[in-house]
Order: sequence, then C-alpha cells, then structure tokens
Amino acid sequence: MYKLTYNNIIYTCAETATVLDALHAHDIPVPSSCRSGLCQTCLMQAVKGTPPASAQKGLKDTLKEQNYFLACCCQPDEDLEVSLPNSATARVSATVHDIEHLCHDIVGVTLHCEQPLDYKAGQFINLFKERTLARSYSLASVPALDQHLKLHVRKVPDGRMSSWIHHELKRGDAMEISLPLGDCFYTSGKPEQSMLLIGTGSGLAPLYGIARDAISRGHTGAILLYHGSASLNGLYLMDELRQLAESHENFKYIPCVSDEPVNDESVSKGQVLDIALADNSKLTGWRVFLCGNPNMVKAAKKKTFLTGAALKDIYSDAFVAAS
Repeated sequence: MYKLTYNNIIYTCAETATVLDALHAHDIPVPSSCRSGLCQTCLMQAVKGTPPASAQKGLKDTLKEQNYFLACCCQPDEDLEVSLPNSATARVSATVHDIEHLCHDIVGVTLHCEQPLDYKAGQFINLFKERTLARSYSLASVPALDQHLKLHVRKVPDGRMSSWIHHELKRGDAMEISLPLGDCFYTSGKPEQSMLLIGTGSGLAPLYGIARDAISRGHTGAILLYHGSASLNGLYLMDELRQLAESHENFKYIPCVSDEPVNDESVSKGQVLDIALADNSKLTGWRVFLCGNPNMVKAAKKKTFLTGAALKDIYSDAFVAAS
C-alpha cells in the first residue's frame, strides 16, 4: 500500500489498485473514459515520485519527460504526489529586461526572473496583466543558451494584452508569469532523426527555440525550418536564422511569403505548408513541429501524417486568439 498525495491531502492506494481507482474511491473527480489507456482522458502528472513505465505507454516522449502518466493504468510502486494537467496555479515574478521591434506587428519581450525557471525551449508560459487577464506566449529562448526568457508577441487587433505589451509595457516593469506548460519541445535520444518545423507569424518563436536547442544538443539529422508570412514585412529573425544555417550544415531555413510578389530568390513564394510538403513529400521516420495559425496547424497535422509521419512524432502548438 502506497501514499497518494493530491491537493495536499494524503490518500492510500492498495497495491492492486490504480491511481484512478484510489481517487475515485474518495469521490475526487478525475476525468476518465475508456479505462484502458487508449483515450488518455485520465492524464495526470507526478509532481513527486516516478510513475511506472506501464502507466506511460503510448504517451509522447515530451509528456514522459514531464512525469505525465495515465491514471487508469498506473499501479504505483512508490509514494506519489499527483496533479491534473495544467492545474498548477503558481505564479512567478518577472521583470521586463528588454523590448525590441522584430517586425511590423511582432515585438520581442525579454523577461528576467529572480529565481531560475525550469523550462524547455518551445514550451509556453501564461503572462498575467491583472487578475482576470492572462495570455499564453511560447518561449523562443533556450535554457542552455539564453540568460533570460524570450517571447514573441504579435499585435492582435483590439487585443487587450497585446496592445498593452506593444504600447505601454516598458523595460523595468514587473509582472507575473505562470510556470512553463506544453509538450511541444525537443527531446534527445534520436539525434539522427530528420526534423521538419513549420510555423506562421509569431509561431516562429517556439520553432526558433526548438531548432537552436536541438543543434546545441548535437542533433545530427536534418533540421528544416519553414517560416511563413502573408507579406515580406512579416518575416523576422532572417539574419539570425541564415547565420545559423551557414554555421550548421544540417540546418536549413526557408522563409515563405504567400500574398505578395517576391523578388528575393532566397524567399519562396506560396503557402508555407504547400512549400514544405512539396520539398519533403515522404516524412516516414521524421519528427514534425507545427506552430502558429490554427488552420495551418490543423491541416498540417493531417497532411504530414498522410505523408508518413507517425502521430507520436507530430508536435503542435496552435496559436488561438482569445475571444
């Protein structure tokens, strides 16, 4: 019999019982459906302790690294402290270290945290302006390479948060952020695996972090980053990405413009997803990262799967605007 801690309350879990059984026995409303580990509705996270490997079968490597597990399949072999996904409410104090103009509608925000934040490049944080206003922004920074957290914030028409960031936020301002969330990040273990990264607009932020993280960890497989924009003035970090490509033979950067004429031979004309798949028509064995416009991400998940990428190797972060 093992101890099971949930919401700071300790319960007991019989050796033959699952975490789901134990919590349901105490009327704790953990979502569940199939109870066989297929639907993943009962996904939980071990805050302390390590869940057995059998409870992580079928989960993406990024979820396994964060100690996520399936409660219906988890028969603990040690004491565990568990929580539901994204249930953490902890806030971290941060200070604006810098704000820079990246392109006509995107600014880069650099944040300094007094206490180091444990995160992975490509994850996102929630940024709080007031008690009822919070927005999610992906991290473009890499823990091993960057001293501060870096975000790319696009100006959304009539957006309360983005308008404040673009027009009022200044260096030295204090704010609160959440702990890092999300499973769209690079994991080591298959350094020879080819990687396809497709993003639109500020969806470049997590991809920029993921690509640099993979390179810094010695990834040897091809890393192809396609960034799409409606117009040329929506492309940014071009010099940095081209320099990265010049310095690393396995990295390639392909900027794409869809809605206006292009005279630069280094910029492809057309929809970023169409260009990426035209260049890479067989994705069997590849790892895929998709970020940005939700319509593009949805279409890309389907099309990259149909061209051979395994579902477990497709990671996505759709940037859905708040209503």
